[in-house]
Amino acid sequence: MKEEKEVRRCGWCGTDPLYIDYHDNEWGKEVTDDKRMFEFLILESAQAGLSWITILRKREGYRKAFAGFDAEAISRFTPEDVERLMQDEGIVRNRRKIETTITNARLFLDVQKEFGSFCNYMRSFLPDGKPVVNRWKTLGEVPASTPLSDAISKDMKKRGFKFFGTTICYAHLQATGYVNDHLADCHCHPDNLK
Repeated sequence: MKEEKEVRRCGWCGTDPLYIDYHDNEWGKEVTDDKRMFEFLILESAQAGLSWITILRKREGYRKAFAGFDAEAISRFTPEDVERLMQDEGIVRNRRKIETTITNARLFLDVQKEFGSFCNYMRSFLPDGKPVVNRWKTLGEVPASTPLSDAISKDMKKRGFKFFGTTICYAHLQATGYVNDHLADCHCHPDNLK
């Protein structure tokens, strides 16, 4: 009988099937679609002060509550929509985060107009416009923020974005694959996919 090889993953994803699926199929994979980029922007901002697994479990609730992550539609949300969302158990019912999502949708559209796409905007900060690939050996080595996330967060703050400090920005870069922080021995690290 053939012995199955152990699949090595980054330790943060633990054993929760939802977390493992997210780790294996999304986290660290480069996002090139603005709608997907906006989805992560909403989810990362909602996560501030909470665990990521909490937000992953509410992801479908967010999809329903926020027009399938359509920035154009969300940008037109009214105070009545805010009140409706405050009653929605499928999302984190935090008024500031809800209002911020609407504001950030408008700002997201402004960035798209200026740069052609939000992905282009994010890439403009990357060395040679390419994702950063790190080769950390332990979770303890992975930073919570970097000069890259500082610069992007500072620029976004100047543009009016909220709930997007440097730590949230760094998590966004990791989630969208603009920074690949899979540990060096993880089966998802680019060096192990060759």
